[in-house]
Formats: sequence, C-alpha cells, structure tokens
Amino acid sequence: MDRITTIRDLIGVIKDKVSLSKAALISEPSKLSLHQAVIKATTHSPSTAPDYLSTLLSLGESSRATASALIQSLMNRLNRTRNASCLLTIHHILKRGPFILQDQLSIFPSSGGRNYLKLSAFRDGATADTWALSAWVRWYARYLETLISASRVLGFLLCSSPWTAEKDKEEERVSSSMNTELIRDVDSLVRVIEDMCEVPDSLLVEGNQLLQEVMGLLGGDYLSALNEVVLRLGEFKERLSYVSFGESVELVCALKRLEDCKERLVVFITMKQPSTETLWGLIGELKDRIKMIDVDREAGKLVNIGSRRAILRKAGGGGFWEATSVGYGVGNSRSKRGVGVIDMDWSNRTSPTSTHGTSFLR
Repeated sequence: MDRITTIRDLIGVIKDKVSLSKAALISEPSKLSLHQAVIKATTHSPSTAPDYLSTLLSLGESSRATASALIQSLMNRLNRTRNASCLLTIHHILKRGPFILQDQLSIFPSSGGRNYLKLSAFRDGATADTWALSAWVRWYARYLETLISASRVLGFLLCSSPWTAEKDKEEERVSSSMNTELIRDVDSLVRVIEDMCEVPDSLLVEGNQLLQEVMGLLGGDYLSALNEVVLRLGEFKERLSYVSFGESVELVCALKRLEDCKERLVVFITMKQPSTETLWGLIGELKDRIKMIDVDREAGKLVNIGSRRAILRKAGGGGFWEATSVGYGVGNSRSKRGVGVIDMDWSNRTSPTSTHGTSFLR
C-alpha cells in the first residue's frame, strides 16, 4: 500500500524477490511462468506495472487447466501475503479478464461457502496507517465475495462488460423471468450496492494509488449494478398487478434497502447519471402502486388462482366468497373478467375450491 515506511517498502521488495526465487526452485516447469506472473502482478510495491497485469490476463486465455492453475496460485498468494494488490488483481480479472479465467474465478472454491478469501479477521497493527488500511482490506475482500456471489445468481459477471453491449439480450431474459427470479436478482444486486456503501473512510484514498484504483473500479461496478436494478424494477412496474402479497413484501423490503443507501451513494456518483434519477423515480412509483394494491386487498382479498389474479369478496353467510377475475398471470397478454363463488371454509381443506368442483374461472 502507499502509506508505508521506506523500510517496509524495502522489506516488501525483498519478499517479492524471495518468492520469485522460491517459485523457480520448487515450481513444476509447466507452471513456473504462471507463478512468476502472479508474483509480479501482485508485488508489495505501492504500484504494479500495467504490463505485468496484462501478462497475467493473457496467460488465462490459453486453456481451462492453465486458468485454473493461475487462479489457484493467485489465491494461495493472497492467503500467504494478505496483500491488497491480490484483491485488486482479482477485481481486474472480474472486470476485463478473459472468459476462461473469469469462469475459473467464479467457481472458486469448488466447495462454495462464504468468506472464502479468508480476510474477515485481517489486522495489520504495525503502524497507525496500516491499522486503518486493514479495514479497507477486510471490506474489499467482503465486497469481492459479494460481487462474485451476485454474479453467480445473475448468471453473468456483473462488472465484466459494458451493459449496453448485451442490453437487448438482457431485457429479453428479464422479461421472461418469473417474479421469484426477479426478486432474487434484485436482492443480490442490492447486496452489492449495500456493500459498496460500507466502504471505509474515503479520506485515506487521497494520495493512495491503490485505493484510487479501487474506487475507480467501484464506480464502474455501481453503474453496472444500477442499470441491472433499474431494468428489473421497470419489469416489476409492468407486471405489478400479478405480484403476490409475499412477493410484494419482499420487493418493498428491497426498495427500502435501496433508499437507505441513497445518501451514501453520493461517494460513487461523480457525475449526474440519468439511470440514477430513473432508479429513485421507480422506487417511489412502485411503493405507491403497491400501497394501492394493499387497499384492494383490504377491500377484498387479492389472490392467485392458477395463472389468474382474482379479488375475493364476501358473498353472503358461511364461508362463501365471490371471486372476480382480474386477468391472467405473467406470460399471457390476454385479460378478461369473470365471477364465480368459492368455499372459503378452511376447516376441511388447505386451498380454495370451486362450489362445482371445477375451475370457476373460464
């Protein structure tokens, strides 16, 4: 890191040279170049030459076996050195690495689990500066874990390519997703944004080349996450009439979590983005419309019946209710209304049934 003493710089250089010598002695000939590339791209120096990182990324293009060995070597070095430059290299792989290398990183470790970067307890108390910067290392590792986890849920690396390149394809995929899938996606994206908002004291960034680079990458990640959230909330806007009560509760919770991030997100917004204004507008509109649907639920009882939506209202004595169809579920553009009567006496059954024993909405 930048704010370290000259002695620590010197010690770091010595450690790097020792690591290179050790790799030359014990590495298999076929893997020597991989280990050397990892060490050179993740030196203890405050800055790493760009060509070293480019060399590492190019090695990951050759084969799946090579990419796997490269990721394993990078993770081993991270766990041995606790060097923040290893985390930065991981972020660069996620951002602009070759597909094979990204794929191997996304499935590491094969056993899964949380905190697999193993830095949640990292503390460097050598100086006041390193103690403060330790919080950055812990946060950065946790953020990258969340970013990779969200990418697994979404089915693509969130920060890997410009959003506009696959916009049409992504819009088509989102429009064909189930409500539960969209809520799962939104939850994962909100987690990424929440972790961004937990970034430590930004005053340490000034004059620190590594942290400045991290913040630059983080800004790009934010715009990617923002576009994906806006896309999914826009889809919910179109199908809100077909969202179940439980789904609407989960959606409102996600919207509230996003609103809680609004003030902190100023750190990442260096210029006014149209998608940012779109996001806050969508959040307000969705919350208002969900409140209106809740009023309908209080007036009657809004339920899903098969692929249809219906409002149930009391239809006389006993356990009978009148059901008014208000349309088909997601995936069917047709809509019509119909009325029927169902028995809502729950004492002898677990779901509403027609008084005629067949579907009452035709």
